[in-house]
Amino acid sequence: MLKKMLWIGLTGGIASGKSTVAKLFQSRGTPVIDADLIAKQVVGPGSPGLKAVISRFGPQFLNEQGGLNRKTLGELVFKNPQALIDLEKILHPLVQVEVEKQKKMAAIQGALFAVYDVPLLFEKKMQAQFDGVITVVSSLQMQKERMKQRDGLSDREIESRLNSQLPMQEKIAQSRWLIQNESDLKSLEIQFEEVFKEIQSSKT
Repeated sequence: MLKKMLWIGLTGGIASGKSTVAKLFQSRGTPVIDADLIAKQVVGPGSPGLKAVISRFGPQFLNEQGGLNRKTLGELVFKNPQALIDLEKILHPLVQVEVEKQKKMAAIQGALFAVYDVPLLFEKKMQAQFDGVITVVSSLQMQKERMKQRDGLSDREIESRLNSQLPMQEKIAQSRWLIQNESDLKSLEIQFEEVFKEIQSSKT
C-alpha cells in the first residue's frame, strides 16, 4: 500500500512570483505539476484536445505550424464568458486525467508531497482538495510593475487581468502558508525554506 502523499496547492496573484517558488520546490526534488503546462500539452498539434477546440471555435484559431493560436483564442475567451465555459468543458477533463497520472506517479516514486501549481486555484474553488495551499503574495504595485516589464501590457490590460482574479485578501484568508515576494530573491528563499521544512514535518 502506498504511503499517503501530501497534496499541496501553489497559487498567487498575477506576476506574484509563483513560478519562482515552483522552481525552488523542483530544485529540492519535489514533484511539481504545472496546470498551465498541462493545459498547453493537451491541445498540442494533432491531439484530440486540439481537434475538439478547433471543432468548437473554428480553423481560424490554428497557427501556421498547425498548433493552437493561444493568443487569439485567449483574446476571444477573455471577452466572451460563454466561449470560456465551452473551452473549459473541453480542457478540464483532459487536464484532470494528466494531473492524476502525474500525481499517481509521484506517489509511486515515494514522494512525501507533491505540489500542484494552479494560477486560478481559489477562483476555481479547488482549495478543498489539498492538504494545504501556499499563496505567493506581492503588493498590487509590484504586480503591476512586473506585468508591465514582463508582458509589455498597457495599464488598461493590466487592470483588466487583475480584476479577473479574486482579491488577494480572500486568497490569503484561505491559505495555510504565505510567501511574501516584495524584496529580493534571498528573502523569498528564506521564506520558502521555512514553508518547505514545515511541510516536510507534517504528518502523512
